[in-house]
Amino acid sequence: MDSNSYIDGFLCAVPTARRDEYRQHASEAARIFRKHGALALIECWGDDVPEGKLTSMPMAVKCQPDETVVFAWAVWPSKAVRDDGMQAIDNDPDTHRQMQQMPFDGKRVIYGGFTLLVDG
Repeated sequence: MDSNSYIDGFLCAVPTARRDEYRQHASEAARIFRKHGALALIECWGDDVPEGKLTSMPMAVKCQPDETVVFAWAVWPSKAVRDDGMQAIDNDPDTHRQMQQMPFDGKRVIYGGFTLLVDG
């Protein structure tokens, strides 16, 4: 990545029994993101995500016992490309179909945009 790269980060809780369905959903989302300028969309299924006492990833997304934390990020060439890309994603009919078929509670997704600080 170069110093202009921009990252969108996502954290959510997915019903563990719906892992394969989520994988399909994430693969389609990656296609949509790349179509609109993202360099990559990386999705990671939690397998060592401890519950905290004060803060934790599971607490942040109100993860239930039958759910797994998913951590994901999209890499964009720049914030300007990301801003244009996200607007295009919001207007893409494929996105609206995806949103209707989300295999998780979209109200508990945490996300944000980040400038690159270290790429080591």
